[in-house]
Amino acid sequence: MAVYAIAFVFYAVDFANASAEANAAALDQEPDATTAVTAAASVVSTSSNAKTGLRRRSAPLRIGFSLTVLAFLLHLTATVLRGVGAGRLPYGNMYEFALTATLSIVLIFLIVQFFTDLRFLGALVTGMALLFLGVTRTNFYVPIVPLQAALDSYWLVIHISVAVLSVGFLTLSFGLSVLQLMQQKRERLLDGGTKPGRSFLAVVPKAVRMEDLAYRLAIIGFIFWSFTLVAGAIWAERAWTRYWGWDVKEVWTFIIWVLYAGYIHARATRGWRGTRSAWLNITAYGTVIFNFVIVNVYFSGLHSYSGL
Repeated sequence: MAVYAIAFVFYAVDFANASAEANAAALDQEPDATTAVTAAASVVSTSSNAKTGLRRRSAPLRIGFSLTVLAFLLHLTATVLRGVGAGRLPYGNMYEFALTATLSIVLIFLIVQFFTDLRFLGALVTGMALLFLGVTRTNFYVPIVPLQAALDSYWLVIHISVAVLSVGFLTLSFGLSVLQLMQQKRERLLDGGTKPGRSFLAVVPKAVRMEDLAYRLAIIGFIFWSFTLVAGAIWAERAWTRYWGWDVKEVWTFIIWVLYAGYIHARATRGWRGTRSAWLNITAYGTVIFNFVIVNVYFSGLHSYSGL
């Protein structure tokens, strides 16, 4: 958590420096208001490009990313040691699931860098990792206990593994949609001839680019969530002799699937773009968090394995 926090600080410093440079460049090219708007828009489109990696690699950015890798390795070590201590995969309760799901978020963030430059999400990813781990350690921690009989199955490995991968992709998609909404507001001000002022958004990609990335990551996350739903049903038949029983956890897992299916369908076939698309994606992710925190803690049922 300490290393994630330090990485977050370096990402924030990079944003502050880059924003100052971008806004200074816009002001230097400001013979009149119209030219200023054009210059600012040019900065948004050229100073940072997640697809081609054109954003300059400043020292704070490099340090922040290196610290993220270090924090991930420490996080991985803690997760592996929890599994070694338990003599099984660390999937037996809320604490262990949160530990592995947060690890998955950071892992996918690091892997995606090999395909497209998403380092501008570094502050958000490390910030969320720090928040999730803090809440997990404070509220969900339980000592190692034997696995419950209903969980002692190889289907636990399949079901939870695809679930944590899904959460990793859906979290990055959520972060992109949040930044998309903020960037859309900035771009509307620029298009209207109004200078939006100094902002870190001057050095992140255009809203349309972030919307496209969020959509692609959501599709991958949705595929994994579909496998989660199917594997859960098969496991339920093995454990309780029925595929579906309208248990509260099963219902919320299905609600999440429906919302993401709706988001993907609406954007692909109904032409939903911009604000509506982003808010639907954010709402769907909100149900993921609700399913994990509220349903696990405050609802009872066959899936009451929080360990609290």
